[in-house]
Amino acid sequence: MIVELTEEHLAVQQAARDFAQNELKPGVIERDSKMIHPTKYLRQMGELGLMGMMVSPKYGGGGMDSIAYVLAIEEISKVDNSCSVAMSINNSLICWGIETFGTEEQRQKYLPRLASGEIIGCFCLSEPEAGSDATMQRTTAIDMGDHYLLNGTKNWITNGGTAGLHIVIAQTDEGKGHRGINALIVEPDWDGVVIGAKEDKMGLRASDTHTLMYNDVKVPKHNRIGEDGFGFKFAMKVLAGGRIGIAAQALGIAQGAFELSLAYSKEREAFGKPISKHQAIAFKLADMATEIEASRLLVHRAAWLKDNHLDYVRAGAMAKVFASETAMKTTTEAVQVHGGYGFVKEYHVERLMRAAKITQIYEGTSEIQRIVISRSILKGDAYIPMNLPTIDDNDAEVNIMQSFEL
Repeated sequence: MIVELTEEHLAVQQAARDFAQNELKPGVIERDSKMIHPTKYLRQMGELGLMGMMVSPKYGGGGMDSIAYVLAIEEISKVDNSCSVAMSINNSLICWGIETFGTEEQRQKYLPRLASGEIIGCFCLSEPEAGSDATMQRTTAIDMGDHYLLNGTKNWITNGGTAGLHIVIAQTDEGKGHRGINALIVEPDWDGVVIGAKEDKMGLRASDTHTLMYNDVKVPKHNRIGEDGFGFKFAMKVLAGGRIGIAAQALGIAQGAFELSLAYSKEREAFGKPISKHQAIAFKLADMATEIEASRLLVHRAAWLKDNHLDYVRAGAMAKVFASETAMKTTTEAVQVHGGYGFVKEYHVERLMRAAKITQIYEGTSEIQRIVISRSILKGDAYIPMNLPTIDDNDAEVNIMQSFEL
């Protein structure tokens, strides 16, 4: 299946490409090396409409489809993955989650600020003992009548130090298992919210990743997303869509590394001719291009299914596992094509290689994606229309191992 791009799609793609190449690229190496958060650029991305692309214009968003979104993510990811991961979380996990499952009050209060880039959000699911198995929540939200009393620790939280809104997944009734989990909107300036130290990461170093602590935080009942006990199902649904964004990020990393390698191979000479004329390099380029194109088709297919309200869980998992592994292979080969120059920061490919690795881990490891895919195949699932706000309990149980958030 080939998705036909409209003029609007192409305009969005070009705008994202121009911003990435003209605004993000000049300082990307320094931001990565010194762990400088791209606050200024994320605000500019909000002004361009990139932080709330799929949000309804009613709430200040772009009202675009998932195809436009993955096209933009790919272009940003070619250059700066610290920006693209913040963009992915804000669009897929935060904005889409609140608009699809939140109350009208929550939509009106938070979506305009999120879509404009005035604030960004963070998604708080992972804990020291709850990663791929997201049912093992130790953070608690005790029902106190008109509010919840939130206590616990979340780690590996992207945007954790700069977010103006947290969506926190917490256990309210341990006896009910995953049916006793809730999703709560928390504002970081409330009493009891503590932001831990910034993680010193291998890649995406300009992105801020923190441990967050919640100590007797009072969360009003009206900040709960969905009915009581809906939190685990909420997390599974937003993460299923979020993986399409991470697949597009991986695609962009691979495409960026390929373009750099192609250009370098035409300029660098060895044994009297450009290295691109040597079969050893030419075949590397051929393999890169083939796997990138296959990744792109998988990403676009998953986005199309989501836009058409068809079951996209398996397609999203396929896109993520293939695109992320393509990103890792492509960037490794890109360093090889560049030789010694690939091992230094100036030529960008070493940074892309470091960034590629995390796409195999967050939003569900490659191993978790294979669990999702194999279960779907063995069940004989087809792509059928689904009513997104209505989620059957059995669906949550089947997909219990899908989750490892950003």
